[in-house]
Amino acid sequence: MKPKIIVIDDSKTDRLIIESMLPDYRVYSAVNGLEGIDVINENIDAALVILDLNMPLMNGFAVLKHLSNDEKYKSIKVIILTNSNEIDNELKGLELGAADYVRKPINIKSLRVRIDILLSLREAQEKMAMQNEVLDHLVHEKTEELIISRLITINALVRLLEIRSDETYKHTERTKKMMGKLAKYLQKNPIFEDELTDKYINKLVNTAVLHDIGKIVIPDYILMKPGILTAEEYKIMQKHVEYGVEALQLEVDKMESTPSFIKTALDIIGGHHEKYDGTGYPKGLKANEIPLAGRLMAIVDVFDALMSDRIYRKAFSFDEAISIIKKGIGTHFDPVIGKAFLEIKDQMHEIIKSHPEKL
Repeated sequence: MKPKIIVIDDSKTDRLIIESMLPDYRVYSAVNGLEGIDVINENIDAALVILDLNMPLMNGFAVLKHLSNDEKYKSIKVIILTNSNEIDNELKGLELGAADYVRKPINIKSLRVRIDILLSLREAQEKMAMQNEVLDHLVHEKTEELIISRLITINALVRLLEIRSDETYKHTERTKKMMGKLAKYLQKNPIFEDELTDKYINKLVNTAVLHDIGKIVIPDYILMKPGILTAEEYKIMQKHVEYGVEALQLEVDKMESTPSFIKTALDIIGGHHEKYDGTGYPKGLKANEIPLAGRLMAIVDVFDALMSDRIYRKAFSFDEAISIIKKGIGTHFDPVIGKAFLEIKDQMHEIIKSHPEKL
């Protein structure tokens, strides 16, 4: 199909001269700037506008300003028509976005050469844009493949940890579901509505399984000890947070940029043993210094731990676990998050019951 060219000029003679020299194009015309903008909007796929600067109602400068202020016109090239003594106007027109200029009286050969050059340039730019889009798609695909392959590796390590330790069997699945339930409930709270978007909640749910990944390097004699840990053993156990952050950070360092879900995972791993009053580990963060992901993970992790059997003790009852959670609000747990948790405690209990340790 022939490319479209729009001629905006109040001189009927000039319009006819230009139209007669462009038999290979579909030519549309307008007699002033206002009418010209309407014609452009009706032919937004036009390749070129030939624009006179001196017109009634709306001059060429106003048209150029209008075109430069809207992205939808960015692919349209503009040649301005000036009088031979209007050098300042030529410069102003180029500054406003015109691609070239032709002086009146119009030299047909000169105008034709400029049109051919600009349309060839436009075609080349369009081809380059398409090639860049293809390349961006390929890079995106490769990046997605890389991220997915690394996630598979990380999740395999989580599964190995679950198999290795009875305490983590089904734990990751339960905490993942409780994380989603709690975050969705808090989404209605004005305090969190901006941060807890559906997209962010999805990241929370999918990365919650990584919260204890650092335990993969904790020695068996500590991880599976049938009794209370000594002070020294407890210090080693606490290191699982730093090990987990370090392991994930090593993966991040191999990437050109940090995917947002990895940032969420690091917040969960690094923040889920911090306490609201600043007495947690590893950094002793307090209140809102603790990332939201870490504050959410903290309460669902503790609740699940209380409701689960340990090698050295039986699970607490639901009422006992809730009582401990209540006592921790404002010291261990974020008060707003703690209050919300209590409001949906029965739903949390259902998640525990529907994913028992052993079937």
